[in-house]
Amino acid sequence: MSMLSHPFIQYALIAGTAVAILCGLAGYFVVQRGEVFAGDALGHVAYTGAMAALAAGFNLRIGLFAACVAVAIALGVTGARGGVGDVAIGSFFSWVLGLGALFLTLYTTHRATGNSTANVNVLFGSIFGISSAAATTAALVAAGAVAVLLVIARPLLFATIDPIVARAAGVPVRGVGAVFLGLVGVAVAEATQIVGAVVVLGLLAAPPAAAARLTARPWRAFWVSAVLAVAAVWAGVALSYAIPAAPASFTIMSVAAACYLAAVAVDLFRRYRNLHVRTGLLVG
Repeated sequence: MSMLSHPFIQYALIAGTAVAILCGLAGYFVVQRGEVFAGDALGHVAYTGAMAALAAGFNLRIGLFAACVAVAIALGVTGARGGVGDVAIGSFFSWVLGLGALFLTLYTTHRATGNSTANVNVLFGSIFGISSAAATTAALVAAGAVAVLLVIARPLLFATIDPIVARAAGVPVRGVGAVFLGLVGVAVAEATQIVGAVVVLGLLAAPPAAAARLTARPWRAFWVSAVLAVAAVWAGVALSYAIPAAPASFTIMSVAAACYLAAVAVDLFRRYRNLHVRTGLLVG
């Protein structure tokens, strides 16, 4: 309770909870649609966009959102999320990350006067540096993105399970996919400020993957994913507060990874028990 009395903890939990809900819900479809590649690529784009904005003299949030959303929609429209051209696409996004290093050099050489920690904050997040205004903005942006995601959730699930039948039924599969990846871009841009561009994929992938292990029902897994993501943020913030030497991005990702490992263990135990029961019935 003493931890919650600090304003910076309150702001961190407000922003972290909002972003975790968005990442958990969007991440479920990221995992089910096999678009983890896109989430990883957008982490590279987030860093480059932030550094480009700083080098040009703008707020880094502008670069984060502009770059992530634009590239995400482009991936959705072109359908370039892995597969045949994954080597070429992976090489391109590696170049994008190198471009971020160029913008960092330009920023530190010509414009770095009062924000010398910006590079580290973008790479590894700064959840304890969230201001009241930033927390409010994060909550509002996440709420808007979640609202749009809920509107497209049913056709998106249909297109995820069977895109051919969904297209035949009149679902604009590519358009829905592009809108969804645009929302993923928003999630990555917001989460970069919380956990950093380097490990943002963990918040998008680990809780949803754990939820999918715990239940085979799509909508239940959809909401369980959000709960696990929020739990990872809250537990990670608490651990980082209790252990000052441990950065919040590390503790949050550690809890998220632990949730996934626990879900794997539960799933394996459940499979073993069911196999044992079936074997016993056959023998009996």
